[in-house]
Amino acid sequence: MKIKPAERLWEIDFLRGIAIIMMIIYHLIFDLNYFKIYATDIYSAPVLIFLYPIGTAFLLLVGISLTLSYSRAQKTLAKKQLQLKFLKRGMGIFGLGLIITLATWIYLKEGFIIFGILHCIGISIILAYPLIKYKFKNLIIGMILITLGIILRSLTFDFNWLLWLGFVPSGFYTLDYFPLLPWFGVVLIGIFIGNAVYEDNKRKFKLKDLSQNIAIRFMCFLGRHSLVVYLLHQLIIIAIIRLIFF
Repeated sequence: MKIKPAERLWEIDFLRGIAIIMMIIYHLIFDLNYFKIYATDIYSAPVLIFLYPIGTAFLLLVGISLTLSYSRAQKTLAKKQLQLKFLKRGMGIFGLGLIITLATWIYLKEGFIIFGILHCIGISIILAYPLIKYKFKNLIIGMILITLGIILRSLTFDFNWLLWLGFVPSGFYTLDYFPLLPWFGVVLIGIFIGNAVYEDNKRKFKLKDLSQNIAIRFMCFLGRHSLVVYLLHQLIIIAIIRLIFF
């Protein structure tokens, strides 16, 4: 179901657009370092402090957007149709994640993406469906999952079959890693926020309409097309780097 412009909440697209810009900046820094053009310690505190809010913002917005999508869809779809809608959406995004896994395995080998942010978003959409209607239950479960994920980050294991959940094997290296613990917890907190501040696809708070501002319109455009930008931006960055430096 395509969302009409009048039905969209501009602030969600705007915030997603900001996250997209931050992601592009991070990947530009990463690529310059990867191609040995400008050396940067991508595991340094300043870079990580910049990186983690990007993933957090995306996944919070996934949760918020799920509540808005559910609010719109339940008016016209039966329960089974709703389930199928979210199942298809989740599987579609997870499928794109698998394509990225294949592409990075073919072209990079070392550090190829096994369970990145698209994998996480796809599975989270499917798992979150039974919880979309709840508010504080999502907050509590989300905080528990985040806590478990933080604990797991300090541990390593001698198996890899629970990598998707957050059980990291010793010596594991990947370019993009968003396991369900803690990141599904962030999605659930996003659902809590969505249910707390929006109802029936309407704000519960007052917000000045800035959607016609040219800068905000640009950010909203990026936010509306965030998946396409995510899939294409690295190819564009790498192409520009090769044109300029090689």
